[in-house]
Amino acid sequence: MSCCMKSEPLAVSNFREYLRIPSVHPNINYDGCIEFLRRQAEGLNLKFKVFELKPKKPIVVISWLGTNPELPSLLLNSHMDVVPVFEEKWTHKPFAAIKDENGNIYARGAQDMKCVGIQYIETVRKYIQEGLHLKRTLHLTFVPDEEIGGVDGMGLFIKTQEFKNLNVGCALDEGMASATDEFMLYYGERSIWVFDIECPGQTGHGSLLHENTAGEKLSLALQKFLDFREKEKRRLQLNPDFTIGDVTTLNLTIINGGVQNNVVPPAFVATFDCRVAVDVDHTEFEAKLRQMASECGANLSFRQKMPKIEVTSIDPKTNPWWNIFKKECDKMNVSLKTAVFPGGTDCRYIREVGIPAFGFSPMNKTPVLLHDHDEFLNEQVFLRGIDIYYNLIKALATA
Repeated sequence: MSCCMKSEPLAVSNFREYLRIPSVHPNINYDGCIEFLRRQAEGLNLKFKVFELKPKKPIVVISWLGTNPELPSLLLNSHMDVVPVFEEKWTHKPFAAIKDENGNIYARGAQDMKCVGIQYIETVRKYIQEGLHLKRTLHLTFVPDEEIGGVDGMGLFIKTQEFKNLNVGCALDEGMASATDEFMLYYGERSIWVFDIECPGQTGHGSLLHENTAGEKLSLALQKFLDFREKEKRRLQLNPDFTIGDVTTLNLTIINGGVQNNVVPPAFVATFDCRVAVDVDHTEFEAKLRQMASECGANLSFRQKMPKIEVTSIDPKTNPWWNIFKKECDKMNVSLKTAVFPGGTDCRYIREVGIPAFGFSPMNKTPVLLHDHDEFLNEQVFLRGIDIYYNLIKALATA
């Protein structure tokens, strides 16, 4: 049952309303998000545009013009979509946005990442209410389909003249919660590679001992590739300064092959999800993978092969945006832990066109529950996040 309160801050009410819109995969209808965001923009007299580069894949841009609009703008990005739920595993209805007696707000998207989208809006609301004026224009973007790769969302948008017209100098996007006092700051992402190892072999009756079978080759391939996985796991364990984003991860995710129990199949195919560390040479690594497959009599083919994208510099001497970001956090006693993001976000598309981008969600002392059951964010953590953005965005937009 929701905590009984006479009233709550408007920011929290808006957050909970946004969470109640079930923009959940698959087959999302984004109309509810569009209507909600339009009302927010109109209530603040902000420019509101919707671009639909693919049918039913809207991209929302809410803009607050700066006093010097010729300066490069600040992009505040978030995504509207959320991942599916297993409702029977939840304590509360996952799209009810129930707030318990401790102020914990339970809903899919509470951490990933409807919180951030609302925090952007409420930060701008505070500026307007206080009569502040910032030099740089702020563009708040709300994009679709990030949770399924963002190809038809930010992946398309960055290629358009409409995006170029935003004149973006720096971008903020999502990070992750932190269970400690520190806040996570992500300056890069590993490259996503998904590949198949096809192991062809002699087929025949299941009662015989054929030579050169697909199963034998599959066994060798699994050993080789999972041995590589174990080495990377050990590197992570032995270096206390490493996070998961500092190593290359490799996981077996699918095995296909076989039609009947007494028929030796002509091939098995193993699919691997691989996240290539930012310091790895892609040409050399691909050659290594192909050699490993060849040694097993197998073939390698890619389902997805993300190019190497340079990380955003966190050197204050070469990146003035980072210098401002870090100094402002220091002023607020916001302790940052910098890392390479373990998964993939829309930041990769933004960085790909040469724009510095920081993954930052102001959630500390909070268990990491993105994509998990009973995802929640505490009301006070959410409100403090607005205070953090208030100072951070103002500093970036007045530089």
